[in-house]
Amino acid sequence: MAEFNIEKYKQRAYRKKKRLAKFLRLVGKSNVKGLLKITAEIDKEVWKEVNCLDCANCCKKMTPTYSKKDINRISKHLNMTYKEFYDKWLKKERNKDIVNKSTPCQFLGKDNKCGIYEIRPADCREFPHTTKRDFRYQASERIYTQNLKFCPATLVFVEKLQKAIEADL
Repeated sequence: MAEFNIEKYKQRAYRKKKRLAKFLRLVGKSNVKGLLKITAEIDKEVWKEVNCLDCANCCKKMTPTYSKKDINRISKHLNMTYKEFYDKWLKKERNKDIVNKSTPCQFLGKDNKCGIYEIRPADCREFPHTTKRDFRYQASERIYTQNLKFCPATLVFVEKLQKAIEADL
């Protein structure tokens, strides 16, 4: 694998963002036959090109949304109460999402590895959400468009998806 350069991906995402956003809106409104199967296959291809440990930009620039179940599990693992964990690292946003107080994530190590990988929040486990059953809904809600500038895997995924299904839209 070639040396990873996040700036290269950011520039590519910036150049293509409008076209890819338009494509994703079409996907959100579409009824492409076999879309979940197609996205699952493309998801596998993406990870041959992108290695999260080379990047960790999601952990550096974004924050997961924590469920109460996530907080209970992680706080227990860290021998903290729910309240201690929440007060130390989390906040509630206006939309009621519970997120990290700051970035980068407090659990990100210098080696780009997660210090709580086995018990990380569901939002982290599922990121970049390319194999979710509600893929069309998330495409229409701009989830992937937003993630283009942060996540090289999302960029590569959307580019590959566009090549695979654009003729069907």
